[in-house]
Amino acid sequence: MAVIVAFVSQKGGTGKSTLARALAAIIAHAGLSVRIADLDPLQSTVVEWEKLRKDSKLAPIRVEAFDDPAKALASAEEGELLILDTPAQVNRATLEAAGRADLIVQPSSGSVDDLRPAVLVFNELVAAGVPKDRLVVALCRVSGEREEAIARTYLKAAGYQVLPGSIPEKLAFKEAHNRGQAVSETTQRSLKERVDSLMTALFKKVAVQLEAKAKRAARKEKSA
Repeated sequence: MAVIVAFVSQKGGTGKSTLARALAAIIAHAGLSVRIADLDPLQSTVVEWEKLRKDSKLAPIRVEAFDDPAKALASAEEGELLILDTPAQVNRATLEAAGRADLIVQPSSGSVDDLRPAVLVFNELVAAGVPKDRLVVALCRVSGEREEAIARTYLKAAGYQVLPGSIPEKLAFKEAHNRGQAVSETTQRSLKERVDSLMTALFKKVAVQLEAKAKRAARKEKSA
């Protein structure tokens, strides 16, 4: 039984692929099974990043391209963490796939231009029956503490969870991606501390789901 984490956003450039790669790197370094489903065949951001990662001879992370979220879900393997990196401009198929995820993460900056559509997407998922406790926002590409505080106030008023920490807008993170690294693998201590706070919180949420699925699988096997 796989654990599925979906990264969604109504807009491009908010940080979905950044977060998907960072989470996959953390899970892989922990020795657990992980795979990223790149659902944007036009951009293929994560597929291309995997090639850079191989060229740099970094620890491998499995990435597969899909043109249909349903096919990605059908490919889920026993015991793995399947990360859905969805395209921008959420459509019906993406929402249906997200609705089947164990955790749905939406990145946003502190701009209302990003926050408002983020809330609208989550509102739509809630209206479709997705429990609010599966929905969480991760702050990305923020310029500083003031922007982060504004975003947290806005999202709290909307009734949605926000992970601690944030990913600031830094050239070092772009350079890491250019080398096939994830932002969680950066060696700059000052930047790593901020990313670690966010990714540790996200990892804990994923770990809860992994443990719950493992226990259910064990009970099922015992009763068979």
